[in-house]
Amino acid sequence: MRVLVVEDDAQLRAAVAVALRSAGLAVDEAADWARADLSLTVNAYDCLVLDRILADGDSVGQLYRRRQQGLRVPVLMLTALDDVRDRVDGFEAGADDYVSKPFFTTELVQRVRALCRRGGVTHPTILRVGNVEMDTARREVRRAGVLLILTPKEFAVLEMLMTRDPAVVSRTDLIEHCWDELADPASNVVDVIVGQLRRKLGEPAVIATVRGAGYRLLARP
Repeated sequence: MRVLVVEDDAQLRAAVAVALRSAGLAVDEAADWARADLSLTVNAYDCLVLDRILADGDSVGQLYRRRQQGLRVPVLMLTALDDVRDRVDGFEAGADDYVSKPFFTTELVQRVRALCRRGGVTHPTILRVGNVEMDTARREVRRAGVLLILTPKEFAVLEMLMTRDPAVVSRTDLIEHCWDELADPASNVVDVIVGQLRRKLGEPAVIATVRGAGYRLLARP
């Protein structure tokens, strides 16, 4: 899942990005609407975390105009304004959720995850392919009942492979959905993570390489 955080407070933006990345999400950052518009044009996002008041104005009007222009990405709005009227204004402009500052990053992560699921195809909480089982709510993966310790990025890649099973997932798709814009598409980051996953999942092999196309899972009884 890929998220765009639009916040002009650099310290807060960094803290939100770190929390979301630690939970396995790919995160891009923007300090204003100009940068946000550029990112929204070139990338597909599962959620937009948007500060209510930015240096270039109140995001209520900005969001409303973009909703009218066809923006469909779920939006979580951050604000220091906690009056009921302010919340109503945000929802009327097209926000899907509203969090007042200060907030707990653990709660923010869960709200962002919920919006990501709402914006895309709904998948079951428990995913199974062969004897590999993933609990997306608990962030746990087991093979043949044995709990595996995965990094957030390993979890994100395996989750995408399991939700797309039995289809082949290209390296480009993995880069676009599991990494942020700082990732180099020409690098071997995907191959490295897949290699780590293979080692942790053990034998017999679970992930197959489809030459020239990407990766897919090998289902086993």
